[in-house]
Amino acid sequence: MFGKKKKETPKIDQEQLELIKNAQRRIKQKKRLYAHFVIFLIGAVFIILANTVLGIGKETKFFGIDWFVFAIMAWLFFFLYHLFSVFVTSKFMGKDWEKKQLEKLVNKQKVRIEKLKHQIEKEDLHIAKSEVFEKQISSKTNTLTMIVAAGQNNEIGKNNDLIWHLRDDLKRFKTLTSGHHIIMGRKTFESFPKPLPNRTHIVISRQTNYNAPEGVIVVNSLDAAIAHAKNDTQPFIIGGGEIYKLAMPYATKIELTRVHSTFDADTFFPEIDLNVWKETENTFHKKDSEHDYEFSFLTYEKL
Repeated sequence: MFGKKKKETPKIDQEQLELIKNAQRRIKQKKRLYAHFVIFLIGAVFIILANTVLGIGKETKFFGIDWFVFAIMAWLFFFLYHLFSVFVTSKFMGKDWEKKQLEKLVNKQKVRIEKLKHQIEKEDLHIAKSEVFEKQISSKTNTLTMIVAAGQNNEIGKNNDLIWHLRDDLKRFKTLTSGHHIIMGRKTFESFPKPLPNRTHIVISRQTNYNAPEGVIVVNSLDAAIAHAKNDTQPFIIGGGEIYKLAMPYATKIELTRVHSTFDADTFFPEIDLNVWKETENTFHKKDSEHDYEFSFLTYEKL
């Protein structure tokens, strides 16, 4: 009656993934800065030795400035740049920074986990309520019976109307359903000239504002219909085709009039699985002046 949803494995949060990649990227940048700093220190020592020991560039000038002075100024600029990048920026990308980044990720993940736990708890609660509801229905409804007349190929109607008239079948329907709740779809109900006497009508309709006669109960699901009939020892499902299909797994009994002929139809009764249902009664009726077809009254009970 209630389908259990398959729980999906949560996907990695894209924002968290981007945060991790950014942290890894900045750590790599920091390591490269350290390496560059060491290279510049080595380069500075080489420049000093080349100028003072080997005398390279003493006569060379750049923009009127001695080559050595120019080299020292350039070196000093890069030295200060790397000094700032390595030692100042390291305050933002050191262990404390990495720790804060990790804490931020962990806290974000904790929030996500809490949301998932809350969602799972809600789903479990819904499933638990559904199971309780099913138990209540099964305990209060002794026998949920489907009653139907069907042709040899399970034909039950065409253009929302019967395709035969069998007097004894109509009498049997009246005898069995009188005093009980009868559950049906909207189209089946509208095929009646008026509500049937001595029966409580429950009509299943998707229309929220369906205008039904006084005394007719309108619901929007089979579950709600069965719940309304919970105090009836034997409510009946009387059609149409879609309602029979929905009710088949939950019915405990089928009262079937099998008409021994084939017909042109647009509505059909579901196939009866003999691995699930057992025939307990079978009464054959011959064709006569009151009945145009041979038929049998069959009773099936769920194993």
